Amino acid sequence: MVFDMSANARSSKGLTHALLCIVLLTLTSVSYARELYRYRNDEGVTVVDWRVPAEYASKGYEILNEEGLVIEVVPRALTDEERLDVVVAEKVTAEAQAERERLRERDESLLRRYSSVSDIEAAQARSLRDLEIRVSILKSNRRSLRQRVENSQSRVAEAERAGNPLPARELEQIERLKAEIVATERAIADRQTEIETVTANYQEDIERFQELLDVVELRRNLEKPQDGKAPR
Repeated sequence: MVFDMSANARSSKGLTHALLCIVLLTLTSVSYARELYRYRNDEGVTVVDWRVPAEYASKGYEILNEEGLVIEVVPRALTDEERLDVVVAEKVTAEAQAERERLRERDESLLRRYSSVSDIEAAQARSLRDLEIRVSILKSNRRSLRQRVENSQSRVAEAERAGNPLPARELEQIERLKAEIVATERAIADRQTEIETVTANYQEDIERFQELLDVVELRRNLEKPQDGKAPR
């Protein structure tokens, strides 16, 4: 995300987090006096500013409160045809309301669970470590199953070379072990997919939490008088 105004040096981490936590007490009494707006420009870059340029307003935007939390999602402008379709208009409005609630709940949850980006990174490391341990155990089990298959196949081969009847129990065990290997490989793939999902989810949390910090810092700097002038 980019801001179209330069920020000064960051204040202390403790003060920033204190400002963020105020949201837990003010979600039901948001002040709209000094709200910020977030939108995407023609290059697809997210911009936060005191206003939304007219050329972007029709594409939809978000209104942020003092802590950077989304308090309203303004949907894109409807086309002439869509305005005549009540169902489409209601759907667009409902989707905007749902997105606002989703963002509010996510941001509130982030601020309750974490006090810094480092906290999120630590939680991510713990979650990934647990999953990686599970994968390691599954891979160890797979190696053991493969070894047992090889041992059974060796005994079947010895019986065949000796001209003896093939041991039915060994043959059944080989098939059962192979089925267990397939199931174990599927479990490994599932855990690896879970690792990718967890990594992506935590990265999204990190980026959003940093965005909240940046918005608080941006607001603090924008509200500082510059050259004796009040912020616009």
